[in-house]
Amino acid sequence: MAPPPSMPAASDRAGPGRDAGDSSSLRLRRAPSADAGDLAGDSSGGLRENGEPQSPTNPPPQEQQQHEMLYYRASAPAHRRVKESPLSSDAIFRQSHAGLLNLCIVVLIAVNSRLIIENLMKYGLLIRAGFWFSARSLGDWPLLMCCLTLPVFPLVALMAEKLITRKLIGEHVVILLHIIITTSAIVYPVVVTLKCDSAVLSGFVLMFLASIMWMKLVSYAHTNYDIRVLSKSTEKGAAYGNYVDPENMKDPTFKSLVYFMLAPTLCYQPTYPQTTCIRKGWVTQQLIKCVVFTGLMGFIIEQYINPIVKNSKHPLKGNFLNAIERVLKLSVPTLYVWLCMFYCFFHLWLNIVAELLCFGDREFYKDWWNAKTVEEYWRMWNMPVHKWIIRHIYFPCIRKGFSRGVAILISFLVSAVFHEICIAVPCHIFKFWAFSGIMFQIPLVFLTRYLHATFKHVMVGNMIFWFFFSIVGQPMCVLLYYHDVMNRQAQASR
Repeated sequence: MAPPPSMPAASDRAGPGRDAGDSSSLRLRRAPSADAGDLAGDSSGGLRENGEPQSPTNPPPQEQQQHEMLYYRASAPAHRRVKESPLSSDAIFRQSHAGLLNLCIVVLIAVNSRLIIENLMKYGLLIRAGFWFSARSLGDWPLLMCCLTLPVFPLVALMAEKLITRKLIGEHVVILLHIIITTSAIVYPVVVTLKCDSAVLSGFVLMFLASIMWMKLVSYAHTNYDIRVLSKSTEKGAAYGNYVDPENMKDPTFKSLVYFMLAPTLCYQPTYPQTTCIRKGWVTQQLIKCVVFTGLMGFIIEQYINPIVKNSKHPLKGNFLNAIERVLKLSVPTLYVWLCMFYCFFHLWLNIVAELLCFGDREFYKDWWNAKTVEEYWRMWNMPVHKWIIRHIYFPCIRKGFSRGVAILISFLVSAVFHEICIAVPCHIFKFWAFSGIMFQIPLVFLTRYLHATFKHVMVGNMIFWFFFSIVGQPMCVLLYYHDVMNRQAQASR
C-alpha cells in the first residue's frame, strides 16, 4: 500500500540495510519536531491550520485510511500548536453557533407549545375582531372616503411642479403651495379620524397611509427643488462631477409620480434601478407567508396580549411590583408580535410590492439585530425612513450650519411627532407616551455609544438595546395606551 502523497515512499527513504519498518519509525521520530510545513509536503496533503491532518485532494479510500493511521499512531504527537477553547472570550465570535441556534429554536418551540396549550385550557379560543376591526368600521364612510381622496394631494403637487417648469409661477410661490399641500395631507386625515369614533386598527391604517403620503410629498417637493437648483448651477458652469446623474435630472411627469407613489420607497427620484421580470411564483409564496404571519400576529394579540392587559392595572397608578410583573409577562408576546410585524411588512410586503413594480433596490432593512448601539439600530431597522431622514432632514440641517447633535435631535423630534400621530390619533388620546418613548432614545444613543467605546469587544450596547426595546419599551406602551383607551371609552359610555 502506497503512503499518502505528503509522505515520501518507504523505498525512497530507506537506505541499504533498512526496511520499511525502519523508515516508518524514522517518520514517527521526526513527527514531534515537524511543523505544518514539514508535514505538509506539497499542497495536496499534510496539516490544516488547526493542526488536524489534511487529506490529499480526492484520495483513494485506501490512501486516506493509510494517512489517518500514520497520523494517529500512539507515538505521534496529539498536541501540535496553541489553541483556544471555542467559548473563550477571544474565540467565541469567530466560531459558528448554528447548533446552539438550532437548540434555541427547539427550546422555543417546546416552551411556547406548552404555553399555547395552557392558554387554550385556561381561556379557550378568544379570537375576536371587534376591538381591532368591527363591522361598524366597514360602514364608517368618512375614513374610507378620506383614504380614497388622499391621491388628490400628489396630483396637486404635480400641477404645481408643472406650473414652475413652464415658468408660470415663481420659486417662492411653488414652495408655499407645497407647504400647503403637505400640511393638508396630514391634517385632513387627523381631523377625519378624530371626528369619527372608529376602530383602532382602521384609524391606525389611515394615519399610517397619511404619514407615508406626507413623507413622499415632502421628498417630491424637496427633490424637484434641488433638481432646479442644480440645473441652474450647471448652466452657470458649476461642476458637480459624479454627484449629478443626468437620468435623475429630468422634469417631473405623471408616470414618474404614479410610480413613486406606489414604489416601496419614501425618496423621490425620476428613475430607479429596476429588475427585468416579475417572478409570479415567488410572489405567490410571499403572499402565503404574509397571510400566515398576519394570522399568527392576530392569534398572539387576541389569545395572549388581550387577557394580560385586561387583568392588569394602569402601570403608573397601581402597585409597582404588579406593574413590573405585567410588563415582564407582556414582554415576550409583544416581542413576538413586533418581530412578526417586521417580517410581514419590511421583508414580505415590501418585497412583494418591489417585485410587482420591478423595483431594484430592496435594501429595506439591515442586520439591526446585531446593533451595538441604539444609534445603529435606528440607522438599520427601517431603511426607507432612515434614507428619507438623512436626505431631507439631517443633512439639510447640517448644510444650514447646525451641529451634528442638533441635527440628530431634530431628526428624533420629527420621528417622535409622527409616532405620536400614528398611535394617539386612532386611540383619541394625547398623553404623549409614544413621543416620550422616542425622545428617550436620545440619551440611550449617547449611553450605548459610550459603552461601546469603553467595552469594544463586548456587545453591552446590544444587550441594553434589547432590554429597553423588548423588555421595557413596548410592553409599557401597550399597557399605557390600552388603559387610557379603556378609560376613555368608559367615560364616553356614561
